[in-house]
Amino acid sequence: MIKPTDNFIVGRIKSFKYAAKGGWILLTTEHSVIVQAIIGVIMTVVGFIIQLSTTEWMFQTIAIAIVLIAEAANTAIEYLCDFIHPDYHKKIGSIKDIAAGIPFFAAIFAVIIGLIIYVPKFT
Repeated sequence: MIKPTDNFIVGRIKSFKYAAKGGWILLTTEHSVIVQAIIGVIMTVVGFIIQLSTTEWMFQTIAIAIVLIAEAANTAIEYLCDFIHPDYHKKIGSIKDIAAGIPFFAAIFAVIIGLIIYVPKFT
């Protein structure tokens, strides 16, 4: 926990530590994040093999990051909903469905970006 008495540097180090812990939890326990991270690694390897341009790397990296960020946001919202109301509730269900739409849209746009980058290379 960051204390009001922590100086700026100590506070930033603690914040980084908590963020890294959260990232590690996501990458080691959440199946959707694990799958998306593996896909990101595969696409990165493929990018090196076919020698993407700097611009293509930029768009691919942003697409991968947005999908992982969206999965993280969805997971956080779902955990919060489950904490607030562990039993089934129609409104909580709707909130969780809407949250699931975040990575859904991110993945669709990532696929579109991937198609724009890779289809011309294989045709």
